[in-house]
Amino acid sequence: MNTTRLPAVAGLFYPEDRNQLQHDVHHYLSASKQTINIPKAIIVPHAGYIYSAPIAATAYINLLPAHSIIKKVVLLGPSHRVAFTGLASSSASDFSTPLGKIPVDQQTLNELLALPQVIVFDEAHAQEHSLEVQLPFLQIVLDDFQLIPLVVGDAGPDDVADVLEYLWGGPETLIVISSDLSHYHNYVTANQLDQATSTAIENLQPEKIHYEMACGRNPVNGLLKIAKHKGLHGQTLDLRNSGDTAGSKDRVVGYGAYAFI
Repeated sequence: MNTTRLPAVAGLFYPEDRNQLQHDVHHYLSASKQTINIPKAIIVPHAGYIYSAPIAATAYINLLPAHSIIKKVVLLGPSHRVAFTGLASSSASDFSTPLGKIPVDQQTLNELLALPQVIVFDEAHAQEHSLEVQLPFLQIVLDDFQLIPLVVGDAGPDDVADVLEYLWGGPETLIVISSDLSHYHNYVTANQLDQATSTAIENLQPEKIHYEMACGRNPVNGLLKIAKHKGLHGQTLDLRNSGDTAGSKDRVVGYGAYAFI
């Protein structure tokens, strides 16, 4: 039976009106410039668009030259609402946003179930925003593609890296890791923590990224492990926080955009 994973945070994290959403995503992209070759993988933040979308756009803009090449998007983000062990697949046939539906590559997700750390757990997807907020950007910058969505729970770098190894593919496959950085420190402390996180990401050092440094540390660390194995180079594209975009500087959330080539 075909089922659709419906938007959970449209109208909260990003506009629920189709035209407004298109306008806003194009606006964020137009304020960014292509600075690198087409990345194999990116790390992007997942807060409300007024806070984090300007940073995310600095990664997504670099996908435009590959808009007709990328046919599969492997999307991993941390679980914010449901606790579980491993990586949660979805039984949905597509994920929808106000911009339309994205087909899910159910064949590949079914194959992934051969790995012991992967389970079908729709509850982890139902209200999760870390994956959802990436979808409108992907719909704007890419042509037709299939989605491989995985919410990451309590999973180590090896667990995540093994899944990414299986899904790695070639130029047709993009890997997107959704993660914010430090949470609710003052502006100066956050800058120090987030700079340390960025250095660890650039140097492919998952052992240096700890609990307080990135809410998506589990998928991030898995990507860093396999990126090192594959000989990829990590690069920081943007590093800011909510105090720079749309919030006060008293308690900020950090946002970084990174590319792996």
